[in-house]
Amino acid sequence: MAAGYFKRFRMAADLLRIRRPAPLPSGYRFVPWNEALLDVHARTKYHAFRDEIDAVVFPCLGDPEGCRRLMREIRDKAGFLPLATWLIVRGDSPAAVDWCGTIQGVVDETGAGSIQNIGIVPGHRGIGLGTALIERALAGFRDWGAARATLEVTADNSGAVRLYQRLGFRRQRTVYKVVDGVAQRPACTAPAAVAAVASLFSGDGGLTRDGGHDW
Repeated sequence: MAAGYFKRFRMAADLLRIRRPAPLPSGYRFVPWNEALLDVHARTKYHAFRDEIDAVVFPCLGDPEGCRRLMREIRDKAGFLPLATWLIVRGDSPAAVDWCGTIQGVVDETGAGSIQNIGIVPGHRGIGLGTALIERALAGFRDWGAARATLEVTADNSGAVRLYQRLGFRRQRTVYKVVDGVAQRPACTAPAAVAAVASLFSGDGGLTRDGGHDW
């Protein structure tokens, strides 16, 4: 199969100019990182990306096991930052839980916060969840001490580019991703980027360590 080329933008934002995180719509809430939720992040990522252009650029995003490998890789990075890694959930009981969005953050070798993936599951888009997730991750980077944040986005995803620009990201560089054999579902390097569920509803929404786009 012939190789294809996808234009991607590397973008950066000054965290000193980032506003406070936007509130979530009624019925939705943030869930912080917990090791027991790694597979939840992976499944949410898969449902968010499987029919999107990024699943062509990074085929693992269109495969459940590929998303699990990707989440494990992100979690194992030296700079993985739980403060910038979140889920959004809707529902007030384990039987009605609906995982709606995911974002992961890593601090890179320069000390900048790097957003790995931001995905909103279809059916929950267009109501500000993506904006809220990004702003929550950026707040996590800032609380850690980072002064800037970076990400990569596929140029054809014009809605995502506009969202990032609205949130203060500016284009720094254009790169090209070579994709061949896109019918395959290989393991993936991060694009640059349920036992615990019952405890989510135990009171304050926290989880104990034991226990996928808005455009």
